[in-house]
Amino acid sequence: MPFVHTHRVRYVEVDAQGVVFNAHYLTFCDDAMTRFIAALGYDPKVTFAEGGPFDIMLVRSVVEWRSGAGFEDELAIEVVPTRLGSSSFDITFTMRVDDRDIAEVVTTYVSVVPGEHRSCPIPDDVRASLEAQM
Repeated sequence: MPFVHTHRVRYVEVDAQGVVFNAHYLTFCDDAMTRFIAALGYDPKVTFAEGGPFDIMLVRSVVEWRSGAGFEDELAIEVVPTRLGSSSFDITFTMRVDDRDIAEVVTTYVSVVPGEHRSCPIPDDVRASLEAQM
């Protein structure tokens, strides 16, 4: 069963066309990724803010918009690892409102040495956790 994070669209996230402004999709993904890391058993505050056992940096995101989400819509954001390399991996975020596809975002993250921003292999335990979700 894939991990799903929900987000209710706030008024401030909707543009003059009545749909979520495009830049917010990446914010939604960032929030979903934080919750996904927590669901894998890693405390996000320790991992990302306190130099925890590993760290990642976003190196690429591709957003494919499919349909508009509006104020008060509840987005279901499915988070699935879709590629594992030696030091980088892809996560696919699929956003839906009910049965309607809203957007798909594929993001590439690179594993980095905490506090140094230098690429390193994905730690074995993190790799195993990601593989279990594929």
